Amino acid sequence: MQPSAPFLTSTRLADLKGVTHGFFTRAGGVSVGIYASLNGGVGSRDVPDAVAENRARMALALGIERDRLLVPYQIHSPTALIVDRPWADDARPRCDALVTSTPGLALGVTGADCGMILFCDPRARVIGAAHAGWAGAFGGVLEATLTAMEKMGAQRGRIVAALGPTIGPKSYEVGPEFKARFIESAARNEGFFEPSGKAGHAYFNLPGFIGDRLTALGIASFENLGLDTYADAERFYSYRRSVHRAEPDYGRLVSAIALRA
Repeated sequence: MQPSAPFLTSTRLADLKGVTHGFFTRAGGVSVGIYASLNGGVGSRDVPDAVAENRARMALALGIERDRLLVPYQIHSPTALIVDRPWADDARPRCDALVTSTPGLALGVTGADCGMILFCDPRARVIGAAHAGWAGAFGGVLEATLTAMEKMGAQRGRIVAALGPTIGPKSYEVGPEFKARFIESAARNEGFFEPSGKAGHAYFNLPGFIGDRLTALGIASFENLGLDTYADAERFYSYRRSVHRAEPDYGRLVSAIALRA
């Protein structure tokens, strides 16, 4: 029997009936080297058969058929797509969020420092998954996800959202131009920056920024798992850590949610 992969869960999403979800770590797969072991990134330079096996183990863990675990071609955009059926592996849509009301489809996103957010309106039985690095969160992918869910009958005041492993507020150092862009957009964004000790630089609180935007958008509940991808190399992949270590590539984590059929 094929083994399934272990995963982390959100307390608030786990309380919802008829929903399954998982924030997968890097444990439980077959990839080796810098990709060890549950690399879910088809865009990485890992062995394709290993990534396919890892994805199959994730699907099994969620109780979903392999071809019904849907992960888009992510482009750091504000685009959310409503889906109701699987697509071919070579026909992944270019977007950064997926929404459905179709039971048995698992909506997934990948990340390696960027935020991976899972959404559910349990009454309307509408779910979503969004990939939000700083560009997506700043550019509107969270708003687009909620709008797409509303088109399917969801209401913001009922939506529960959970943020999985993300680069932490003490691990994300940015330059002055980055900070200026956020503050020019809204003065209150200064609260998401803290001096790093390096002249002109600051630490950016991406999880805090994501949570603040979702709360301001009027969702019912938000949970941040509070897990730092950069700081925890044993459990999580991290793009920034790979750069600092001068590694040639990096693995991708997968987070996914599904309505039980």
